[in-house]
Amino acid sequence: MEIPELPQGFTPEFLTEVLQTEGYLSDSGRVVSVVLSTIGDGTGMMAEIAALSLEYEGDCASAPTRLVAKFSSQNPTNREISMSYRLNEREARFMSELGSQTELRIPNTYYVGNQGDRLLILMEDLSDYEVGSQVVGANLQQSELAIDALVKLHAPFWGRVSDLDWVPHIAESFHAENMLQFSNIGAPLMIERFEPVICQTYQNRLTEFLSAIPRLQAMMNQAPVTLCHGDFRMENLLYGVQPDHDGVVVIDWQGPLRARGMNDVALFLAQSTQTPVRRDHEQQLIARYVDGLTALGVPGLEFDAAFEAYRASVLYNWVYITVVGGTLDVSNPKAYAWIKETIARQSATSDDLAVFDYLA
Repeated sequence: MEIPELPQGFTPEFLTEVLQTEGYLSDSGRVVSVVLSTIGDGTGMMAEIAALSLEYEGDCASAPTRLVAKFSSQNPTNREISMSYRLNEREARFMSELGSQTELRIPNTYYVGNQGDRLLILMEDLSDYEVGSQVVGANLQQSELAIDALVKLHAPFWGRVSDLDWVPHIAESFHAENMLQFSNIGAPLMIERFEPVICQTYQNRLTEFLSAIPRLQAMMNQAPVTLCHGDFRMENLLYGVQPDHDGVVVIDWQGPLRARGMNDVALFLAQSTQTPVRRDHEQQLIARYVDGLTALGVPGLEFDAAFEAYRASVLYNWVYITVVGGTLDVSNPKAYAWIKETIARQSATSDDLAVFDYLA
């Protein structure tokens, strides 16, 4: 079926067709009312998220009364960048093809569709979970749950990603080319927007860093490579708060990558974990990751090598924050706030670990 322009296309008729086609609504049932409310305004950049409350007539015994819909961004700048990274295709295919291959908890889906620049995913309502806050940052328990989630994601694909041709490598791919291009475009504006929280070393060595991006990408692509989330941060984690909840649910699968697993680990610890927590527990959390992978059968891991890979990944992930902070529309105050805190944590981590030494 054709995905309409959203959110105005969330009509009773369209949702009736979707739910009947997917087998959640009988031919004698129909949606008669849709109430839409925005979720997470300003916390996502490449897509919109809304809750849909539905009322029915007829036979609707197995039909959901509430859905969460994820659909393409209405911001033209962010939508264009999303298309250049093929984010819609990557999320739709992960949810349809790969999510079931891990023990990681992801949302159950009612519909997954991707047509041109229009993405639509209808998911279960998880509003009783606590959405991670990038502004507040992760405490120790939240960081441990995040690391455990990455273990569940990375272990099944460790060294086994050669057949995932639609998932770009972090190096020598359209993703890598875009990250290089948009880093060069975005760096001056990112500094202009967020200079008070950016470490001086980044600013002093910016030209050197930008020139080194292809080399750093190659470093992040050294075997063994696994399937990475690619945007593993607080707003993409839902934390359980009830006895029957899972510890954490991982959402937002627009950016899966084939890369070293530390790419995800460093993105979270350096940019999402509260700086005092990271400083006090950094080595413990890296050891937790290594031990978790080892317990799931990943061979040959050592803490010292893992920690050095972590340091190198922190340096590379300046690419991520340069693109986000310098090329996307950050006029929304919530978006500006979370990006600012993310840059501040990345700066503190970079100074603490002297990561720019890798440029020498």
